[in-house]
Amino acid sequence: MTLRHAKFRIGQVVKHRIFPFRGVIFDVDPVFANTEEWWNAIPENVRPRKDQPFYHLLAESEDTEYVAYVSEQNLLADDNETPVRHPQVAEFFDANVDGIYRPRERVSH
Repeated sequence: MTLRHAKFRIGQVVKHRIFPFRGVIFDVDPVFANTEEWWNAIPENVRPRKDQPFYHLLAESEDTEYVAYVSEQNLLADDNETPVRHPQVAEFFDANVDGIYRPRERVSH
């Protein structure tokens, strides 16, 4: 299995290629790292490959906010300048500068 570099970065706003939602990336897995149950719940005809980056998003649709786990092949850069309204954005990020959210400094004890 060949690892690829992630196309998108933490803090970047992306949208789903097929489904009507967008979000800000807060973590990246270099390859699929979710459960087999989650994997098998995806219809086989649209199931993405496991050998690509998968992104954790603070996501929003027209009706709700949630956390999404999405393969790179199903994401596109989102040039919509409207801020992501997910309530946890402020926990992970400071400012949105030119469409990129800046990760917050982590305080450790």
